[in-house]
Amino acid sequence: MNATCNKKLIVFIPAHNEAGNIESVIARIPRAFHPDYRVQVIVIDDGSTDRTAEAAKEAGADAVFSFERNRGLGAAVREGLTQCCRLGADIGLMIDADNEYPPEQIPDVVAPIMNNAADYTFGSRFKGSIFGMKLHRRLGNYLFTLLQSVLLGKWIYDGQSGMRGFSREAMESAEIIHDYNYAQVLTLNLLRKGFRLEEVPIAYSVRTKGQSFIRFREYVSSVIPAIYREMRRPVPRRASFPTRRQPKETSGWQT
Repeated sequence: MNATCNKKLIVFIPAHNEAGNIESVIARIPRAFHPDYRVQVIVIDDGSTDRTAEAAKEAGADAVFSFERNRGLGAAVREGLTQCCRLGADIGLMIDADNEYPPEQIPDVVAPIMNNAADYTFGSRFKGSIFGMKLHRRLGNYLFTLLQSVLLGKWIYDGQSGMRGFSREAMESAEIIHDYNYAQVLTLNLLRKGFRLEEVPIAYSVRTKGQSFIRFREYVSSVIPAIYREMRRPVPRRASFPTRRQPKETSGWQT
């Protein structure tokens, strides 16, 4: 590690039963790509019943935070953002544990935040390249992304991306109002508050091990009501936010 690094980038990985994939994801994360940033990797183990936590530690994760039971992807991402702030991250980068998103492109996804051109970034599959996505998944992505674009009055290419970057202020201000998922409500929340979004093209390839938790009927019945609730909530605009730098205390984690 470069002794002159004075800023911290934390890569956090929400994971549920991804023992077959998470080691590869962690191994591919670049640790020394910017002279000013040191990189740490943490895993939010969402109540896995396989060896996800052990595999993450063996692969070199700096910390693993485990839920006692499966709480949902939204809860895991919420906890990842909280832990990034508690551990002093200047930038956070979330990446799925399924080995579909390219860890090698983390520098590209966080570059707009490092350059103060954005507060919130997506690794955008639909601006980049996609290999192996089934038609119904592609159509579902288009539909939910179009809905976000209409609600925000801003064109979005990939509203369901599982690779996202956050400035410190965005992490501190982000609210995820349901546990099942995070993708739509998080973007609606941050952009309504005035945070700047930039999408970065990435190369995406569908998983070869394990199974996605997403089931269309359950997804729709959970996500649509959450979008409705988020859009009805008043949110403060960015200029009125207080700066919160104190660590957030949590309990019940295994590290």
